[in-house]
Amino acid sequence: MDFELSDEQKQLKKTVQDFAENEILPVAKEYDRKEKYPHDIVEKAAENGMLGAQIPIEYGGAGYDVLDTAIIVEELFAADPGIGFCLTASGFGTEAIIEFGTEDQKEEYLEPIATGDAISGAAISEPDTGSDVSSVSTRAEKDGDEYVINGNKMWISNGTVGDYFVVLCKTDPDAEGRYNGFSQIIVEADRDGFEADKITGKLGIRASDTAELILDDVRVPEENLIGTEGMGFLQQMQFFDATRTGVAAQAVGIAKGAAERALEYAQEREQFGRPIGDFQAIQHKLADMHTETEAARNLTYKSAWSVDNSDGQLTKLASMAKEFASRVAVDTANEAVQIHGGSGYVDDFDVERFYRDAKITQIYEGTTEIQKMIIARELQGKGMT
Repeated sequence: MDFELSDEQKQLKKTVQDFAENEILPVAKEYDRKEKYPHDIVEKAAENGMLGAQIPIEYGGAGYDVLDTAIIVEELFAADPGIGFCLTASGFGTEAIIEFGTEDQKEEYLEPIATGDAISGAAISEPDTGSDVSSVSTRAEKDGDEYVINGNKMWISNGTVGDYFVVLCKTDPDAEGRYNGFSQIIVEADRDGFEADKITGKLGIRASDTAELILDDVRVPEENLIGTEGMGFLQQMQFFDATRTGVAAQAVGIAKGAAERALEYAQEREQFGRPIGDFQAIQHKLADMHTETEAARNLTYKSAWSVDNSDGQLTKLASMAKEFASRVAVDTANEAVQIHGGSGYVDDFDVERFYRDAKITQIYEGTTEIQKMIIARELQGKGMT
């Protein structure tokens, strides 16, 4: 086994670190406080070729695999999870177009994401539908050569800034089988009947844009259907191994950022005439934080490798990586605040923000409880039931 990153991956890591240090760190606190989407930083990232990591080269993207993308995500989130999310999520939903879209769809919708001229989103969750994706009730009915879509989507990333969304709809309510009768359809945000209401007051990742989408008789041409009608749910499930690995990488980045800041503070802060890092209680905390972060990184990288190589245990590893890394992120951020003491309770120090940001990694792309169910089912050979 070779755990060493390639020269190209090392350079990629360094490039992202430099960008984060120069463009993200100086303004991260401001965007968090204002709950403001960082359009200017997204534009700079596009200029530096840092958007559309997963988009194939022939459509203007970087064509990175899941492991390369995990490296990018980790470094951006180690700088600031909120802005890091905005940059890595600017192409939400494009996975479906890359895998199942027509050539016309790929040419029209992928390249603008990579160049920063468009932002996309994936609209799956609904007010009454969280982890149970199969209970989606948004309807898309055929009317001639158009689909007429009605429904609400909730907690949608890029909701008020997105140019188009890949919407999971019920196209055949009479289809037999729990997972049949769903379709993925591209809906442009400028369509009549489309409305996005921004959600504010989030605990963390406040720079990111989150909204409720309301679709009221929204008409789109049948050419906006992605792949085969009725197969949308099964298509969607194919991406969770990659996206959950991505969330694990987010969590590793948060843990890394919190652990590094805690170490720096422990070396500078003095009590009783010496740095607090000299005290065994603090040393033990630092040792645990950095050890667990390294363990989470290795599990996440293994999961990414498994997805890239279509390994048979990829679903189990993706859920393991997300569950473990998100737990490490929350625990490490908590300990970072503890090491900072009262200073960690105010936003003068980054660890306060990391503490708030960490929690979401245990919720989106399937809660911790869902991940444990998946792991147990995979161990027993039961898979999706």
